[in-house]
Amino acid sequence: MIVDVPEGKDPIAYVWGEMVPGIGPAAAGFSLAVYAHTTLGLREFEAARLRIAQLNGCAFCLDWRTERDGEKVEDGFLDALAEWRTTDAFDERTRLAAEYAERYALDHHGLDEEFWARMTARYSQAEIVELSMCIGSWWAFGRLNRVLGLDTACVLPGAGRSPAGERRRDK
Repeated sequence: MIVDVPEGKDPIAYVWGEMVPGIGPAAAGFSLAVYAHTTLGLREFEAARLRIAQLNGCAFCLDWRTERDGEKVEDGFLDALAEWRTTDAFDERTRLAAEYAERYALDHHGLDEEFWARMTARYSQAEIVELSMCIGSWWAFGRLNRVLGLDTACVLPGAGRSPAGERRRDK
């Protein structure tokens, strides 16, 4: 971790809250809203979230799974995601969510008419906006935590738990 966190302080709460009190709590609120208010299906949500986690290299984000009503994606989902282009484990919406996340992060100028034709055939405009906001949150905040070395000490600000409701696993 490149930030000096006082002994006894939670690294995430300190960095996201105390160090930048005018920005951090608002950012944390946005990050939490992505989980609390999503209308996206669990598989497409997790495909986009985990693809961004793979690209960011965020240890915390790769380590846990979003849970809804006691449901999580199946074991092996992350492995299948590495092969999102060819796996038979994904339907078209899940595959598009992974593709969009990857292209959003690595080649946003390359989102061409062909891609948008495929995307709008499977997702409504509201779903595309929602997925874009989710991806933006994960890309920005996962990258921030990874760059600052917070991803191995991560729990969401004020929550003491991941957005999935699971306790952080110590490495």
